[in-house]
Amino acid sequence: MLTREMIAAAFPQAAADDRSAMPLMSEADMDASRAATLAAVAPSEDVWLFAYGSLMWNPDIEYADRIVANLQGWHRSFCLWQWRYRGSKERPGLMMALDVGGTCTGQLFRIPGPDASERLKKIWRREMIGRAYRPIWIWVETAAETVRALTFVADRESHRYAGTIPEEEAAQFIATACGHIGSNAEYLLETYLHCDQCGIDDPILARMQKLVADELMRNRAEP
Repeated sequence: MLTREMIAAAFPQAAADDRSAMPLMSEADMDASRAATLAAVAPSEDVWLFAYGSLMWNPDIEYADRIVANLQGWHRSFCLWQWRYRGSKERPGLMMALDVGGTCTGQLFRIPGPDASERLKKIWRREMIGRAYRPIWIWVETAAETVRALTFVADRESHRYAGTIPEEEAAQFIATACGHIGSNAEYLLETYLHCDQCGIDDPILARMQKLVADELMRNRAEP
């Protein structure tokens, strides 16, 4: 199984930052995207945010409630190239996004009003700056009710969209990628561990963490 100790041994330090590695979205464009997506939300209204990756274990936002929820019609997929942050041009990583088909169990965060839009500004920058996601409204099911929520899915028109990559091949990319904020393997492991702690069973994450562990052990054994 993949462990933090295994990852620390493989990546004793973060990589240098290459600011030219990825074109970034401007602050003006991010603000415009947020305003358009949240245009129908009243100033006093709460906003539910559906998280399925690093937002679950590192939400970095003030929230009032946190609930496990299930989304139909979308699944977690390592389908976005990452050439910065947790990867590089030389050793690209793969980030998760929601892609069409299947189901996904994640977590809902209730972002309280007033001014939920302003509270979401930091999250918008985090998700949208790399030009690989698009914000959409979805319906998700909790144990008690069906909730309309905001989430970020893969932008299939993005230059970063990798499509469906065989799991063994994806594991090779994840096992070797590291950027200035950390390794791709760490991103995978923390998501897997958080899901496990919350009782969320995701076969994709379970298989991928084992494949990446195998890759790291294989790379360590090679001369």
